[in-house]
Amino acid sequence: MTGDAMTEQITVQTFGGPTALIEVGGLRLLTDPTFDAPGDYSVGGTRVLTKTMPTATTPADLGWIDAVLLSHDQHPDNLDRAGRAFLADVPLTLTTRGGAERLGGTARGLAPWEQVELPRPDGGTLTITAAPAQHGPDGCEPVTGEVVGFVLTAADLPTVYVSGDNASLAVVEEIAARVGPVDTAVLFAGAARTVLFDGALLTLDSGQAASAARVLGARRVVPVHFEGWGHFTEGRDALVKAFTAAGLDGVLDAAFTRK
Repeated sequence: MTGDAMTEQITVQTFGGPTALIEVGGLRLLTDPTFDAPGDYSVGGTRVLTKTMPTATTPADLGWIDAVLLSHDQHPDNLDRAGRAFLADVPLTLTTRGGAERLGGTARGLAPWEQVELPRPDGGTLTITAAPAQHGPDGCEPVTGEVVGFVLTAADLPTVYVSGDNASLAVVEEIAARVGPVDTAVLFAGAARTVLFDGALLTLDSGQAASAARVLGARRVVPVHFEGWGHFTEGRDALVKAFTAAGLDGVLDAAFTRK
């Protein structure tokens, strides 16, 4: 089977912010569910994050979801009020260990490199491996909290990497060394910045996203989490420019480049 044919076995639909539907092996997996209306959302104290555009789907439109891949529960741009309510109707939510304790219900916490196997409708199995993520500069964890990414693998399917809110290329290099080349990388980008850490990056900027794609050997990159919130400092144009400059514009997902 050619690489392009393998990639076609994985579909990814993006809806703004970090919310994307990944269909793989007959399973429907949703990343970081956010459905609230545009507006200001508190992140503690006087700090707010501003949502600037609506999510391009609703829970009703999505239909059945087999599992949610939740990078973290602490921030409203990754899990909002409507997203929390949505989790009650999902049979499994995979997230951080602390997040699972806070959420309860069907949430299951994973430490980095811990695995879960999901049965597929076709009789196969999809392995979901928790991947490390770093939501800011070195030492950020006491402030930004624990975050997790995910690697999806099966013997007969392409490998998918979901970064979660990660700002560290060193983390990406660790993942690439551990799991080898990936077919599809769902990269949280946007160069998110707030008042934290004097405005240091909280997610990958566009140049780093291109570098991550090269490190991962990704055949396809689906950028998410680069639009819809005021703290994103780089959008679609910056991503296209960075990938083009790196000679990687051909790996950007076709649906992304058409928008």
